[in-house]
Amino acid sequence: MGVRLMVVDDHRLLAEALASALKLRGHRVLAAAAPSAGAADLVVSRAPEVCLLGTAAPAQPGAFDPVVRIKKERPQVSVVVLGPVPSPRGIAAAFAAGASGYVRNDERIEGVERAMMKARAGESAVSPQLLQQAFEELLHPAAQPDDEGARLLELLTPREVEVLMRVADGEDTRLIAAGMDIAPSTARTHVQRVLMKLEVGSRLEAAALAARTGLLERAGGGGGRAARKTEPGPDDPVPPQ
Repeated sequence: MGVRLMVVDDHRLLAEALASALKLRGHRVLAAAAPSAGAADLVVSRAPEVCLLGTAAPAQPGAFDPVVRIKKERPQVSVVVLGPVPSPRGIAAAFAAGASGYVRNDERIEGVERAMMKARAGESAVSPQLLQQAFEELLHPAAQPDDEGARLLELLTPREVEVLMRVADGEDTRLIAAGMDIAPSTARTHVQRVLMKLEVGSRLEAAALAARTGLLERAGGGGGRAARKTEPGPDDPVPPQ
Protein backbone atom coordinates (compact mmCIF):
# COMPACT_ATOMS: atom_id res chain seq x y z
CA MET A 1 0.00 0.00 0.00
CA GLY A 2 1.45 3.37 -1.05
CA VAL A 3 2.28 6.15 1.36
CA ARG A 4 0.57 9.54 1.21
CA LEU A 5 3.53 11.87 1.46
CA MET A 6 5.09 15.26 0.84
CA VAL A 7 8.62 16.08 -0.23
CA VAL A 8 9.97 19.37 1.10
CA ASP A 9 13.46 20.49 0.17
CA ASP A 10 15.28 23.78 -0.39
CA HIS A 11 16.35 22.47 -3.80
CA ARG A 12 13.25 22.25 -6.00
CA LEU A 13 14.85 20.03 -8.64
CA LEU A 14 15.85 17.47 -6.01
CA ALA A 15 12.40 17.56 -4.46
CA GLU A 16 10.68 17.06 -7.80
CA ALA A 17 13.05 14.28 -8.87
CA LEU A 18 12.49 12.39 -5.61
CA ALA A 19 8.74 12.91 -5.84
CA SER A 20 8.67 11.56 -9.39
CA ALA A 21 10.67 8.48 -8.42
CA LEU A 22 8.34 7.74 -5.51
CA LYS A 23 5.23 8.18 -7.66
CA LEU A 24 6.59 5.56 -10.03
CA ARG A 25 6.84 3.20 -7.04
CA GLY A 26 3.15 3.60 -6.23
CA HIS A 27 3.19 6.33 -3.60
CA ARG A 28 0.83 9.30 -3.56
CA VAL A 29 2.82 12.53 -3.48
CA LEU A 30 0.66 15.44 -2.33
CA ALA A 31 3.30 18.05 -3.08
CA ALA A 32 6.94 18.46 -3.95
CA ALA A 33 8.07 21.89 -2.93
CA ALA A 34 11.07 23.97 -2.01
CA PRO A 35 9.91 26.47 0.56
CA SER A 36 12.16 27.86 3.24
CA ALA A 37 10.20 29.54 6.00
CA GLY A 38 6.88 28.10 4.83
CA ALA A 39 7.78 24.41 5.04
CA ALA A 40 5.85 23.74 8.24
CA ASP A 41 2.77 25.66 7.05
CA LEU A 42 2.63 23.60 3.87
CA VAL A 43 2.86 20.28 5.69
CA VAL A 44 0.35 21.28 8.37
CA SER A 45 -2.17 22.32 5.72
CA ARG A 46 -1.85 19.10 3.68
CA ALA A 47 -1.44 16.63 6.58
CA PRO A 48 0.36 13.78 4.78
CA GLU A 49 1.19 10.47 6.43
CA VAL A 50 4.90 11.08 5.92
CA CYS A 51 6.92 14.21 5.21
CA LEU A 52 10.37 13.90 3.67
CA LEU A 53 12.11 17.05 4.88
CA GLY A 54 15.41 17.93 3.26
CA THR A 55 18.07 20.00 5.00
CA ALA A 56 21.52 21.01 3.80
CA ALA A 57 22.76 22.12 7.23
CA PRO A 58 21.57 19.87 10.07
CA ALA A 59 24.02 21.51 12.48
CA GLN A 60 22.65 25.00 11.88
CA PRO A 61 20.62 26.47 14.76
CA GLY A 62 16.91 26.17 14.03
CA ALA A 63 17.38 23.59 11.28
CA PHE A 64 14.69 21.38 12.78
CA ASP A 65 12.26 24.07 13.90
CA PRO A 66 9.83 23.00 11.11
CA VAL A 67 9.81 19.49 12.59
CA VAL A 68 8.86 20.86 16.00
CA ARG A 69 6.00 22.85 14.48
CA ILE A 70 4.72 19.95 12.39
CA LYS A 71 4.70 17.53 15.31
CA LYS A 72 2.99 20.10 17.52
CA GLU A 73 0.13 20.78 15.12
CA ARG A 74 0.00 17.45 13.24
CA PRO A 75 1.41 14.83 15.61
CA GLN A 76 0.17 12.04 13.33
CA VAL A 77 2.57 13.15 10.54
CA SER A 78 5.82 11.19 10.53
CA VAL A 79 8.82 13.30 9.50
CA VAL A 80 11.87 11.73 7.90
CA VAL A 81 14.84 14.08 7.53
CA LEU A 82 16.96 13.88 4.39
CA GLY A 83 20.38 15.42 4.91
CA PRO A 84 24.15 15.05 4.75
CA VAL A 85 25.99 12.85 7.19
CA PRO A 86 25.83 14.97 10.35
CA SER A 87 27.61 14.70 13.63
CA PRO A 88 25.95 12.40 16.18
CA ARG A 89 24.51 15.55 17.73
CA GLY A 90 22.88 16.39 14.39
CA ILE A 91 21.04 13.09 14.33
CA ALA A 92 20.10 13.49 17.98
CA ALA A 93 18.79 17.01 17.31
CA ALA A 94 16.54 15.71 14.53
CA PHE A 95 15.00 13.07 16.78
CA ALA A 96 14.74 15.49 19.70
CA ALA A 97 12.68 17.78 17.47
CA GLY A 98 10.29 14.90 16.78
CA ALA A 99 11.60 13.33 13.57
CA SER A 100 10.89 9.65 13.00
CA GLY A 101 13.93 9.05 10.83
CA TYR A 102 17.13 10.39 9.32
CA VAL A 103 18.29 9.32 5.87
CA ARG A 104 21.32 10.45 3.90
CA ASN A 105 20.34 12.72 1.03
CA ASP A 106 22.35 10.54 -1.36
CA GLU A 107 20.57 7.36 -0.25
CA ARG A 108 19.18 5.10 -2.98
CA ILE A 109 15.45 5.33 -3.57
CA GLU A 110 14.99 1.90 -1.98
CA GLY A 111 16.51 3.16 1.25
CA VAL A 112 14.30 6.24 1.29
CA GLU A 113 11.25 4.08 0.69
CA ARG A 114 12.14 1.73 3.54
CA ALA A 115 12.53 4.70 5.89
CA MET A 116 9.12 6.02 4.84
CA MET A 117 7.41 2.71 5.49
CA LYS A 118 9.05 2.30 8.90
CA ALA A 119 8.18 5.85 9.89
CA ARG A 120 4.52 5.36 8.91
CA ALA A 121 4.48 2.22 11.02
CA GLY A 122 5.66 4.20 14.03
CA GLU A 123 9.23 2.89 13.98
CA SER A 124 12.48 4.81 14.04
CA ALA A 125 14.17 4.90 10.66
CA VAL A 126 17.95 5.29 10.64
CA SER A 127 20.19 3.20 8.42
CA PRO A 128 22.72 0.97 10.18
CA GLN A 129 25.51 2.60 8.15
CA LEU A 130 24.54 6.05 9.39
CA LEU A 131 24.41 4.87 12.99
CA GLN A 132 27.79 3.20 12.58
CA GLN A 133 29.32 6.43 11.27
CA ALA A 134 27.81 8.36 14.16
CA PHE A 135 29.18 5.93 16.73
CA GLU A 136 32.58 5.98 15.02
CA GLU A 137 32.71 9.74 15.45
CA LEU A 138 31.71 9.45 19.09
CA LEU A 139 34.34 6.81 19.76
CA HIS A 140 37.06 8.44 17.65
CA PRO A 141 36.36 12.18 17.47
CA ALA A 142 38.34 14.17 14.95
CA ALA A 143 41.20 16.07 16.51
CA GLN A 144 40.61 19.79 16.75
CA PRO A 145 43.16 21.93 14.91
CA ASP A 146 45.87 23.31 17.17
CA ASP A 147 45.29 26.99 17.84
CA GLU A 148 48.93 27.87 18.35
CA GLY A 149 48.32 31.54 19.07
CA ALA A 150 45.84 30.82 21.88
CA ARG A 151 48.09 28.10 23.29
CA LEU A 152 51.14 30.36 23.40
CA LEU A 153 49.15 33.24 24.88
CA GLU A 154 48.21 31.04 27.84
CA LEU A 155 51.93 30.58 28.62
CA LEU A 156 52.56 34.30 29.12
CA THR A 157 51.59 36.57 31.98
CA PRO A 158 49.93 39.89 31.06
CA ARG A 159 53.21 41.65 31.80
CA GLU A 160 55.12 39.29 29.52
CA VAL A 161 52.55 39.89 26.78
CA GLU A 162 53.27 43.61 27.02
CA VAL A 163 56.99 42.92 26.79
CA LEU A 164 56.39 40.81 23.68
CA MET A 165 54.34 43.62 22.13
CA ARG A 166 57.19 46.02 22.68
CA VAL A 167 59.73 43.52 21.31
CA ALA A 168 57.54 43.14 18.22
CA ASP A 169 57.53 46.94 17.89
CA GLY A 170 61.34 46.85 17.78
CA GLU A 171 61.98 48.37 21.22
CA ASP A 172 65.33 47.60 22.79
CA THR A 173 65.85 46.92 26.51
CA ARG A 174 66.25 50.61 27.35
CA LEU A 175 62.99 51.59 25.65
CA ILE A 176 61.11 48.66 27.19
CA ALA A 177 62.34 49.66 30.64
CA ALA A 178 61.41 53.29 30.13
CA GLY A 179 58.02 52.52 28.66
CA MET A 180 57.09 50.16 31.50
CA ASP A 181 58.72 52.19 34.31
CA ILE A 182 60.97 49.31 35.32
CA ALA A 183 64.73 48.85 35.65
CA PRO A 184 66.66 47.72 32.55
CA SER A 185 67.74 44.57 34.40
CA THR A 186 64.09 43.72 35.07
CA ALA A 187 63.24 44.36 31.41
CA ARG A 188 66.01 41.97 30.35
CA THR A 189 64.65 39.33 32.74
CA HIS A 190 61.15 39.67 31.27
CA VAL A 191 62.51 39.38 27.74
CA GLN A 192 64.44 36.24 28.62
CA ARG A 193 61.34 34.70 30.18
CA VAL A 194 59.34 35.43 27.03
CA LEU A 195 62.00 33.88 24.80
CA MET A 196 62.18 30.82 27.04
CA LYS A 197 58.41 30.30 27.14
CA LEU A 198 58.05 30.72 23.39
CA GLU A 199 61.06 28.42 22.86
CA VAL A 200 62.84 30.83 20.53
CA GLY A 201 66.43 32.01 20.55
CA SER A 202 66.13 35.69 19.72
CA ARG A 203 63.85 38.72 19.84
CA LEU A 204 63.48 38.56 16.06
CA GLU A 205 62.23 34.98 16.25
CA ALA A 206 59.81 35.95 19.02
CA ALA A 207 58.39 38.80 16.95
CA ALA A 208 58.06 36.54 13.88
CA LEU A 209 56.30 33.84 15.90
CA ALA A 210 53.87 36.36 17.39
CA ALA A 211 53.03 37.69 13.93
CA ARG A 212 52.60 34.22 12.38
CA THR A 213 50.27 32.91 15.08
CA GLY A 214 48.24 36.09 15.61
CA LEU A 215 49.23 36.03 19.28
CA LEU A 216 49.31 39.81 19.66
CA GLU A 217 45.93 40.29 17.98
CA ARG A 218 44.43 37.83 20.45
CA ALA A 219 45.96 39.79 23.29
CA GLY A 220 44.42 43.01 22.01
CA GLY A 221 47.73 44.37 20.81
CA GLY A 222 49.03 44.71 17.33
CA GLY A 223 51.08 47.85 17.65
CA GLY A 224 51.13 51.23 19.30
CA ARG A 225 53.24 51.85 22.40
CA ALA A 226 51.34 54.65 24.04
CA ALA A 227 48.42 52.63 25.43
CA ARG A 228 50.47 49.82 26.91
CA LYS A 229 51.94 51.37 30.02
CA THR A 230 51.14 49.24 33.07
CA GLU A 231 51.61 49.55 36.78
CA PRO A 232 54.81 47.97 38.18
CA GLY A 233 54.45 44.29 38.92
CA PRO A 234 55.34 42.66 42.22
CA ASP A 235 58.67 41.48 40.83
CA ASP A 236 59.65 44.89 39.47
CA PRO A 237 61.90 47.16 41.54
CA VAL A 238 60.61 50.67 42.08
CA PRO A 239 62.63 53.01 39.87
CA PRO A 240 64.65 55.70 41.61
CA GLN A 241 62.97 59.04 42.02
